[in-house]
Formats: sequence, structure tokens, C-alpha cells
Amino acid sequence: MEKEVIRWVIRLIILVVSLGYLLVWIMIPTNTFYVNWFPSIRSRTASAYFEGSGAGLLIYVFPVLFVALLASFYMQLGSKEVYVGKSSCGRWGSWKNPALVRGPLGIVSWIEMLFLAMFVVLLVWSFGSYIHRIFPNAGQDASSQGQLVWEVKLSYMALLLGLVGYICLSFLFFPVTRGSSVLRIIGVTSEESIKYHIWLGHIAMTLFMLHGLIFIIYWAKTNQISQMWQWPKVGVSNIAGETALAAGLCLWAMTWPQIRRQFFELFFYAHHLYVVFVVFFVFHVGFPSATTVLPGFYLFLLDRYLRFLQSQQRVRLVSARVLPCQTIELNFAKHPGLSYMPSSMVFINVSSISRLQWHPFTVTSSSNMDTDSLSIVIKCEGNWSKHLYEKLSSQSSPDPLPISLEGPYGPASTDFHRHDRLVMISGGSGITPFISIIRDLLFISNGDNNKMPQIKLVCIFKKAVDLTMLELLLPASSTEIDISQSNLQIEAYVTREESPGDYAKEHIRTIQFRPGRNDVPITAPLGPSSWLWLAAVIASSFVMFLLIIGVLTRYYIYKAEQKSSTATFSDAARSGLYMVAICLCISFTASLAFLCNKKWNLREVTISNMETPSISSTGAEFHSAETELEALPYQTLLDNTNVHYGEKPDLESILLGCKGSSVGVLVSGPRGLRQGVAALCSSKRADNIHFKSISFTW
Repeated sequence: MEKEVIRWVIRLIILVVSLGYLLVWIMIPTNTFYVNWFPSIRSRTASAYFEGSGAGLLIYVFPVLFVALLASFYMQLGSKEVYVGKSSCGRWGSWKNPALVRGPLGIVSWIEMLFLAMFVVLLVWSFGSYIHRIFPNAGQDASSQGQLVWEVKLSYMALLLGLVGYICLSFLFFPVTRGSSVLRIIGVTSEESIKYHIWLGHIAMTLFMLHGLIFIIYWAKTNQISQMWQWPKVGVSNIAGETALAAGLCLWAMTWPQIRRQFFELFFYAHHLYVVFVVFFVFHVGFPSATTVLPGFYLFLLDRYLRFLQSQQRVRLVSARVLPCQTIELNFAKHPGLSYMPSSMVFINVSSISRLQWHPFTVTSSSNMDTDSLSIVIKCEGNWSKHLYEKLSSQSSPDPLPISLEGPYGPASTDFHRHDRLVMISGGSGITPFISIIRDLLFISNGDNNKMPQIKLVCIFKKAVDLTMLELLLPASSTEIDISQSNLQIEAYVTREESPGDYAKEHIRTIQFRPGRNDVPITAPLGPSSWLWLAAVIASSFVMFLLIIGVLTRYYIYKAEQKSSTATFSDAARSGLYMVAICLCISFTASLAFLCNKKWNLREVTISNMETPSISSTGAEFHSAETELEALPYQTLLDNTNVHYGEKPDLESILLGCKGSSVGVLVSGPRGLRQGVAALCSSKRADNIHFKSISFTW
């Protein structure tokens, strides 16, 4: 009870601070902010330690990092609870149903539409307020500069587009911070938030492109084209801005859907131009102005460095199940203290195939059922996955396969068991997120006084051999879960074949691997108490950063400026020093926390997790053994499965025929399938349906 009170207080404080932060963004383009508020704050924070950066750090950076700090404490307080979450049913449940089904935005819920509309209103409000505040001065500025009024207004227009772009850039990095406590506390997962990053990126680059283009037109019309090559010692650097814009446009061009799908590596490598964009953006506007963007990028940089540290370890691959439908299940050893939610994701790298490629996959195991292992399923749908399948299919020895991993990342809680019924609709490899959900619900249903909802799994496959993926619903290791007690019904549809054919003669092959010398179980980068450690890293790194820039400014920059009455310290040099200080503080504190937890985790790992699996002397049975599932659970699974050949499911009758006060509908698979199910769920005939789409196609 005391813990719940503390969490409630934290939520209240976070709400108040967040509303205050949003109020600042609403007031920024007004005279009230720039004439009254900001000068007052700047005068009170002005000192020889921070100079012009103090006000920006206080207004823009501190509130966000404070919220991230409190959110980390909030998540840590709830980390030991059973992850069942709060029901999405009731009057707020309908807000999560689809509002838009087809279009460039994809499937968008009503609550997403609301926040998107509010954000667009903020952009329009900011642009209109800037024009109202600045345009009346155009005539006076035109006469003083010897220019026409329309020319001055054109330069104003270019400037204002850049200022509005600040808003998008300030929120751009929040959605791609995978381990963010801010995203967790508002109930958004990293894969769900990718589309927000895409929306913000498109809007930001459109505004910045117009910002640069209009300035070039203005300079050409006023015979000031030489302004393009100016990098003054103090003030705005045009050439730095043009460099940032060029990097951003190259990155933006590589996100075109055709390029991203057909040339993923080009898209992936081009995305690293964000480093060039951010660095030269700071050089362009100066560090004090860049503090508006700093909080989101600060948290992203910290998360990215922790991911880098985790990815340097080789994880322990215990076994692999090779399915005849060109699908692989990889089973890794994990630390018993690592917990994750169903439908979580991991990113893996196989250095023997490519040292640079990282690919996301859904976790199919349950941290409740599989306490010492973590599993993923990979369907061969690209060159990388085909190479991996061929490598495992031709495996002739149990030598370890070097794999690195980042994650897992997923929701903070789930509410699947709160529904009366669950209908899961999958197409092809879209069944993978449902495997972990079903395993977790089976575990919960076998507990005391835990009622499992009625579950209907509707899976659509092209060929009969793909039906072997249903066997992955049960873990490779033996389990004591009683499936006969479950309310699970599976309806499998094979659309392109009229009969089973010879697929039943195919067997799942299990491959066991020897542990490598440097292999370790999967652990969270900051250990079981990762949220508490994350809060410590955020706080300590930021305090260290303030101390370093205070000392630099007071005893190096300030003294350098006082040596001569004419020479001043370069804005670019000051910005460069501040950016280096940020990187040093984050890398030092995060590395220290990571190493401490790594040492602690290695102490806790039991000897059994690192033992070599038993194999025969010849090794023949080791790499070509058939799947050994417990007879009763496997037979029960077969009894609960109906297979339909040569037909597609009638989704309308399946969904609209579901009875119950609350029916959860989850869909995963191709875009057309997700859009069709979303259209049915958004109809007024389905008031009891609560829709959720699981998509990994960005």
C-alpha cells in the first residue's frame, strides 16, 4: 500500500512537471515569454560558470531529465510486481481503437489522432505567433537595411520555419530511445513509437529544407550569396547549417520506402548521418540555443551507449530448432533475474554473416515459464536470414555460433488476461509475438485462482509445411504446464494448398551448441535493478556535465575572453567543448555502472547455466535429433487445432460473432491483413472489441 502511494505521488509530480514543460513550448513564440519570462530567468541564471547556457539548461533540459529520473524510480518500484497491468477496457478503451485504417499514417488510434492534432495545432500556433510578433517590424528593418519590405519578410519567413522546426527536433529522439523510462511510464513501447519518430522526422526535414531553400533565395535576390560560406567566430554559422541540412537531406532520402525495403543496408548506414546533423546543428545555432534539443538527444545518447556496451558481449546460444518451413528458433541462456513482457523484442547480430547488420526479432519465450532461457523465431524472408538458415541447416558440429544481442525491449505491463476473450489473428511469421503471449497466459492459468480468457488463435499460412510453426507454441524444454486446462482454440488456414501433402513427414531438427569460452547469459545492461541504476546514471552524468562546463567556462573560456578586449572565444569552440563534455560524462558514468553490474551478474550466474550440454560420443544424435515434446501437452495442442486447407478465414463472422463484455483483438502480419482487421474493429457493430496491432514493418 505504501508503495502504491509513492507511485501515485510520483505520477502526480511527473504530470505537473510535464504540463509545465508543454506550457513553455506554448508560450515560447509569445512576447510574454521573450519580453518578460526569459529575460528574467536569464538574468538570474547568468554567471561566469554557465554564461548564456544557464537559462536554457534550466528551462528545457532540467524538467525532462527530472521526469526521466522520477519515471525510473516509478518503474523500479513496480518491477517486482506481477506484470498484469491495468485493463484497457471501459470508457477509455475505445480511444485505443482505430480512427484511421488506410493512408500514409498507417493504422492510427483515436488517442494518437488526438495527440497528433494537438501537435499540429502547436506548430501552427507557434508559426502564427512568430509572424504576429515579428512581421510588424518588417518596414522599419527594411528601411534600416536598405531592402524592400517583401525581401525582409522573406528572410523572416525562412527564420521562422527554422524556429518551428526546433519543436519537431526537440521531440525527435524520444521515440527511438529504446530503454527510455519516459516511454515506459506513458505505456508506449519502442517499436510502437517508431512511427512517431517517422512523423516527426518528415515534418522536421520539410521545415528545415524550406528554411534553407528560402534563405538561399533571399541571399540570391539581395546579392548576398556570399553569406552561404560564412562561419563567423560569434553568432550563427551558415556553412555549418548547410552541412547539417545536407546530411539531413541525405538521411531523409534514404528513408524512401522503396530504398528502405530493397536496400536496407544503405538505409541503415545513411541513418548514422544523424551524428553529422546534430553536431553541425549545434555549431550552426550555438550551444545555448541547442539546449531546446538537448534533453531528448541526451537520453538517446545514454541509451545508445548502454546498447553499445551490451552488444560487445557474446551471448550463450544453447540450442536451435530448425523447422522444414525455413524457420529457426534460437534458444539463449539468460540470467534468472532478467524479466520481460510478452511481445518484447531483441536485436541480434551474427558476426559470421555480417558484423554491421542488426535485425529485430520478437521474443517467443515467457520469462515466467522459461526462467533460464530466451527464445526468438526467425523466418527466412531476406538474404541475412537465408544465410543464417543455411549455416544452421548444414551444421556438422556443435561449435558455438558467435551472436551478440541488444534488449529485450517491450511494454512495462500487459492486460491480455483482463479480457473475457482474446482473438489473435496472424499472417505468416506474424504468429511469433503470439507465441510468447500464449505461453505467458498458459503459465498464469496454471496458478492459483487465475482465470484464463478464452483464446482463439487464427493463423493464416500459405503452405502446409508452415503449420510446423504451431509446434513452437510449446517450449523446446520439458514443461509442467497443463494445457488441458486452457481455453485455447487454434484455427489454422492454409490458403495455397488443398491437402497436407508430405509436410507431416518432415521433422523439426534440434541442434545443441557447446558454450564458447567468452559466452555469457543474456542480462540487462544495468542488471536486475536497471531502472534504479539508470536513474543514478542520468543524475550523476548530468551533475558531472554541469561541473565540467562550469569549470571550463569560468577558468578557461572566461579567462581567454578577458585576455583581450577585442578577441572573444569562438562559439564553435565553446559548443565543441560542451559536446565533448556530454560524451565524456555519459560514457564514464554508464561504463562504471555497466562494469559494476557485469561483475555482480557473473557472481550470480549458476554453474548449470554454463555447463556443456550432454552429447553422445559420435555426436550424430546431437545435431540431428528430432523435437522431443511431452506427449500429453503436444497431443492436447493437436486436439485443439483445426486446419482448413484451400480457404481463407471469414474474419467478419469471427470477430463480430465474439461474445463477451470485453474482447481483445490482436493482429500481426502483412499490412493488408492488419488494415482489414482494423476496419472491422473500428465499425460501430463491434463496441465490445479492443484492438491492438503489432507491426514490425517501419
